[in-house]
Amino acid sequence: MPKLPAEAYAIIEGRHSDPFHYLGLHPEGGRSVVRAFLPEATNVEAVGEHGEVAPLDRVHDAGLFIGALPNGSKHYQLRAKFGNDVVEFEDAYRFPPILTDFDLYLLGEGTHQRRFVVLAPNARRVSVVGDFNFWDGRRHPMRVRGSGYWELFIPHAKSGDHYKFEIIGPHGHLLPLKSDPMAFASEVRPKTASIVFDEAHLPRPRPAPDGINALSAPMSIYEVHLGSWRRKNGNEWLTYRELAEQLPAYARDMGFTHLEFLPVSEHPFDGSWGYQPTGLYAPTSRFGTPEDFATLIDACHREGIGVLLDWVPGHFPDDPHGLGSFDGTALYEHANPLQGRHLDWGTLIYNYGRTEVTNFLVSNALFWLERYAIDGLRVDAVASMLYLDYSRPPGAWVPNQYGGRENIEAINFLRRFNTEVFARFPQATTAAEESTAWPQVSRPVEFGGLGFGYKWNMGWMHDTLNYVSKDPIHRKHHHGDILFGLHYAFSENFILPLSHDEVVHGKRSILGRMPGDEWQRFANLRAYYSFMFGHPGKKLLFMGAEIAQSREWNHDQSLDWHLLEYKYHSGIQALIRDLNRLYRAVPALHQMDCDQAGFEWLITDDANRNVFAWLRKGFDEHARCLVIANFSPNVYQNYRVPVPFGGKWKEVLNSDSAHYGGSNVGNVGEVHAEGGELRLTIPPLAAIFLVPES
Repeated sequence: MPKLPAEAYAIIEGRHSDPFHYLGLHPEGGRSVVRAFLPEATNVEAVGEHGEVAPLDRVHDAGLFIGALPNGSKHYQLRAKFGNDVVEFEDAYRFPPILTDFDLYLLGEGTHQRRFVVLAPNARRVSVVGDFNFWDGRRHPMRVRGSGYWELFIPHAKSGDHYKFEIIGPHGHLLPLKSDPMAFASEVRPKTASIVFDEAHLPRPRPAPDGINALSAPMSIYEVHLGSWRRKNGNEWLTYRELAEQLPAYARDMGFTHLEFLPVSEHPFDGSWGYQPTGLYAPTSRFGTPEDFATLIDACHREGIGVLLDWVPGHFPDDPHGLGSFDGTALYEHANPLQGRHLDWGTLIYNYGRTEVTNFLVSNALFWLERYAIDGLRVDAVASMLYLDYSRPPGAWVPNQYGGRENIEAINFLRRFNTEVFARFPQATTAAEESTAWPQVSRPVEFGGLGFGYKWNMGWMHDTLNYVSKDPIHRKHHHGDILFGLHYAFSENFILPLSHDEVVHGKRSILGRMPGDEWQRFANLRAYYSFMFGHPGKKLLFMGAEIAQSREWNHDQSLDWHLLEYKYHSGIQALIRDLNRLYRAVPALHQMDCDQAGFEWLITDDANRNVFAWLRKGFDEHARCLVIANFSPNVYQNYRVPVPFGGKWKEVLNSDSAHYGGSNVGNVGEVHAEGGELRLTIPPLAAIFLVPES
């Protein structure tokens, strides 16, 4: 065998960082020479564009073949014999670079929004391994471009093939096989390979109705964990397509305007509920394929339902196949554990100061909106991103360059994320799960805000649940829990969340927090839900709340749909359906949800009777809705409430109706205002809604 150069041995030993420099077609001594590395091949030929055949000599027993193309040939394929099989295929090393110089510039600048390359700047070698090459890292080493982007086009890899990246780190050690951070599909856990997916086969869901996310539009969100909403055959998941047949129609029938899915990005651990993702671009394969997921989104839009996704750019798990130590160094995360690891969750924190990392995340956000027509993203755990000392003891965090606790890089990332989303998708929205007093979360970036469309009102949730969990006799001492939220209710564009986090970890279900006997517990729940729908702010209910789920949520089993056989539970479902319809039909209840001018307190000082009354207002001067909430078990007759209009006021909803399981105390459908006030019968543990007759 001929003497080979050092480059050839680098190829054979799988340590060449630029295999295109040696493999493929190269001029040599006035000839066009093809070099191919094909372990286990016994015979290799190059087939020219006109069918001419040139044998390649085996120059090393490991599988290195070299030969000259016939004169005049510029393109070729390889024909190789493996055992008794003869295979003809394209040579991956005859193709030009995938990335242009402009692509490399954009990637380095952080403004490239379509990346189909692997970032591993500190790797010595990166190879693609998969079903198409016997999972042999020597067969398809990649080419490095720019500042650490590795690329390769493998023409014979087909849709459905499994693959990963084999990486040799900066110190020459072989790392655990890595899943593709940009993969569109993945294996079902516990397997972790990425799956080749043909984007051309991904159907484009129809759009949602125009204006569905507007501040002046009704927005009632049904938050769903796809794996436990309903199950089949004992305890099997519903597929995306089975969910498409059931869930959107249910949400529409219940009157919800939006569905919000707990994270659907691929994740290894069921118990994380999706909040520890490893495949940000891949809808989890637990329930089907990317096409199946697109079918679910299309079904939601067909029913007029918007779709929001929980999105997790705040942290990621340290599973060996994931982003942690991706190229043998802290690439996506911080190297310093005081910056790079969450103490509460044992997860890794993205390094927002690295352009390539924030570009990866922003690109992912836009991906869901573009490829799947998602209508908005709810960003998880924003507080943990904003503060460097989040849930850390003194001395266990690193201050910013000014000595402060604010994570300046994360702030810049969130502002960029929101700017990009609203610039590219003005009909979409974003929402922040942010639990602190950080100012201007939902205010425009150009005015110093973070730029979110909405913010979850965690304070409202905490205070009102605290109030309603008290025995009515003690509520007068907690009257401020209801009033306080209105001091800041219009400082942000708020969503009122009764989310999954409120029905787990020993907190009990929402029904489980209600005091009293059975009738009182359900009456309290009816009053609380009615209070919520009368309160300024968009609405969010986690699945199961609408049927008064008795136990805490369990991600491993279905909701307890059998509860609807009992009148109190079916009554709660009927109430939520009617509250949603009322909220959507009455402009005063939604048009100025986020505007101080849309709200007026009428009664705030009746703590001894646990009664509150307020007026909601719409754009039209006659668009008004009176809401009275009684959180005591007493009936109040001839209760006086001031109103802006005389004449007839119609009682359009009474949570004490027998239809909902109540005692049917009320105002017989209408009442007349005299002397600027209404004299009302206020039912026990209930709320009533009245509108002036037009």
